[in-house]
Amino acid sequence: MRHHLMRNPVRLFVLAAMAGCAGEPAPASPAYPHEQEPIGTVRQSYDGALTPELAVQTFRNIHRLFPSRTIRHGTQVRELPAAARPLGAVSFTVGDSTLTLDDYVRRNRVAAIMVLKDGQVALERYEFGNTPATRWMSMSVAKSITATLVGAALHDGSIRSLDDSVTRYVPRLAGSAYDGVAIRDVLMMASGVRWNETYTDSTSDRRHLLEAQLSQVPGSAMTLMASLPRAAAPGTKNTYSTGETQVIGEVVRGAVKRPLAEYLAERVWGPAGMEADGTWWLDSPDGVEIGGSGISATLRDYARFGQFILEDGVAGGTRHIPEGWSREAGSPKALRDGTPLHYGYLWWPTTTEAGRADSAFMAVGIHGQHVYINPARRIVIVVWGAQVHPTADAPITDEVVFDAIVAALR
Repeated sequence: MRHHLMRNPVRLFVLAAMAGCAGEPAPASPAYPHEQEPIGTVRQSYDGALTPELAVQTFRNIHRLFPSRTIRHGTQVRELPAAARPLGAVSFTVGDSTLTLDDYVRRNRVAAIMVLKDGQVALERYEFGNTPATRWMSMSVAKSITATLVGAALHDGSIRSLDDSVTRYVPRLAGSAYDGVAIRDVLMMASGVRWNETYTDSTSDRRHLLEAQLSQVPGSAMTLMASLPRAAAPGTKNTYSTGETQVIGEVVRGAVKRPLAEYLAERVWGPAGMEADGTWWLDSPDGVEIGGSGISATLRDYARFGQFILEDGVAGGTRHIPEGWSREAGSPKALRDGTPLHYGYLWWPTTTEAGRADSAFMAVGIHGQHVYINPARRIVIVVWGAQVHPTADAPITDEVVFDAIVAALR
């Protein structure tokens, strides 16, 4: 089994992280244009303590924050031709003001944006010195990618059913609050296991998960998840939890018996025609991937992932996820008592009237990351954000801009 590890000075990282200061530049790499830039720490990112410049440099160098496994691209690159009709003027209303795409890019600190219409590039724009060679962090966009691997494992028979208990694939959770919880419940973040997601609270479960990752002790993330108490019956309460996606990642790993980055490369990255390698954070050197964050990829390859989902996982004439999986994963779900959820299987259905009419859905990450998919209009929009605070409301609601882009392409 091949484990492709990015060169990463772990000892240097841990010392910098514990000190709460910016990391030193890594040794020069001719293959990546931003390798020598100074970066901050992951604690600074979650605290909202990075300067605007350091945020940009950190977000495009996250492979230096933790040991990372390479997601190998395939041999056949999917071309993204320029659209015959590029995106024209985009305008939208916020309060009493009529704004433009330039306003959105400036106010929301958009580091790059790409729009595909029918698989063709209607817009490709980079800011802050980013280029087509730049890799950018996913944050919770990675959750939706991990969910896609559940679909792949269902399709190839490695996972039998979403109704299976997670302990079928992760025996370590037997006897914990996850015992008896179905994979479907965890995909809906409705396991009933107690969780506090507050990024900026050093005592929250989310920060405890981060500290487990910082410790670089193998298995420490699952040790935390196994220690959590039950707060509700499975399937009866939705609580947003990055910890749930670590469990889902372990389910996939337990089912396919191989690293997630390797499985992603085989089932998605290669078939979707990615042109560049990506990277994925690990819990320890040569360890397991972080299911809820830590993927880094180029703008065009995030767009190819969106197109892969838009086309329901069919690439090169071959199906790689179950038929209808994209629609099922991106549509609103309901708890066991029928209570509706504004959540899919680790994807966010859109909230605007226009977006709901088109059954649009999104992968969303803190600091302003988005992969928006509109199946009715055959549109994919990728946005990289460089917002300094992890969870503060964006100055302009992204979905308003996405609706305006869709309208401009009609």
